[in-house]
Amino acid sequence: MKRRPLLKSTLAASALLLTGLFPFSAHAADTIKVGILHSLSGTMAISETSLKDMALMTIDEINAKGGVLGKQLEPVVVDPASNWPLFAEKGRQLLSQDKVAVTFGCWTSVSRKSVLPVYEELNGLLFYPVQYEGEELSPNVFYTGAAPNQQAIPAVEYLMSEDGGAAKRFFLLGTDYVYPRTTNKILRAFLHSKGVADKDIEEVYTPFGHSDYQTIVANIKKFSAGGKTAVISTVNGDSNVPFYKELANQGIEATDVPVVAFSVGEEELRGIDTKPLVGQLAAWNYFESVENPVNTEFVNKWKAYAKAKNLPGADKAVTNDPMEATYVGINMWAQAVTKAGTTDVDKVREAMAGQTFSAPSGFTLTMDKTNHHLHKPVMIGEIQEDGQFDVVWETDSPIRAQPWSPYIEGNDKKPDYAVKSN
Repeated sequence: MKRRPLLKSTLAASALLLTGLFPFSAHAADTIKVGILHSLSGTMAISETSLKDMALMTIDEINAKGGVLGKQLEPVVVDPASNWPLFAEKGRQLLSQDKVAVTFGCWTSVSRKSVLPVYEELNGLLFYPVQYEGEELSPNVFYTGAAPNQQAIPAVEYLMSEDGGAAKRFFLLGTDYVYPRTTNKILRAFLHSKGVADKDIEEVYTPFGHSDYQTIVANIKKFSAGGKTAVISTVNGDSNVPFYKELANQGIEATDVPVVAFSVGEEELRGIDTKPLVGQLAAWNYFESVENPVNTEFVNKWKAYAKAKNLPGADKAVTNDPMEATYVGINMWAQAVTKAGTTDVDKVREAMAGQTFSAPSGFTLTMDKTNHHLHKPVMIGEIQEDGQFDVVWETDSPIRAQPWSPYIEGNDKKPDYAVKSN
């Protein structure tokens, strides 16, 4: 006798589910899930944690304006913990279990290459916000950081110029993985094209998390005795702290041996006494110190967000290049979804071509119509006592990326459009 009311209520609940009025189903239907795939622990946390926080701030901002296609964005944050195989596992989880529409994440190229087969297999969409070595062009990735011709090559050209100190010898120091090794392969070929001999190029690699730079810095001093020398640093993560401390310990100053870094920005300098490093260089596509109304608003928003969320070191919160690239990428994706009228990956990919965004760098950035890379300005900044950068050189306008470097043999035959890597 008691079964009938139960049956009635079950049928009623089913009807509500079908009409979308039942609260449990409404929540799922009314949000668009967005994956955030950054190391929040391990050697890369020093660099990646702020990208996770910037992604959350950008999502909050988009949601406050009504979301995308009338739906709120729902972030799904995972921590691959600076463990490269774990990136692939977490990426698969985001796509298969969490059903995210897009993922923003990775810093190192080894983490990106770890997730790439997963995103190509499952037709996921990854926005990658960090400068890298190029030599890749996947239909499942949008690269919002710099290719070598938008960072590494212009930086070395600057060091060889009179303004940059007219360097004749180059000490290439990097963390031992794909990005530094491939970048240095490109730079060596570029230096050869400029008449620099192998005897004037030294190449040294250290593992992730390396902390003893005493011998290496002593070798830099010795090498620099042979002529005007510059150091090109592709050291990544928390190893930058002991490296820069050792430069200071051994009295290496920018006026004697300039160091240009490709992975050190405002965030990494927060943990270092920057006084001995004044004048050392970094090459990026954005610095917090650039002066324009869009950047003023961006920096103020970030500092207010850091304070409101009580983020670690919120009183000294800084912006940097990969944070700007994260901000641009999420906004461009939202614009593309709006244009496509759907989160369907194939349609969003199509809608991304030619998207533009007025960026904090002070330039309007364009997503290339074919090669999945942003057209970006190039800037070289000098470290100041306060841990900020004074921009000493920049391009007049954004530069189109060359994912396939012309300095690597055979690249001229590769297509200038995205093709699956497997």
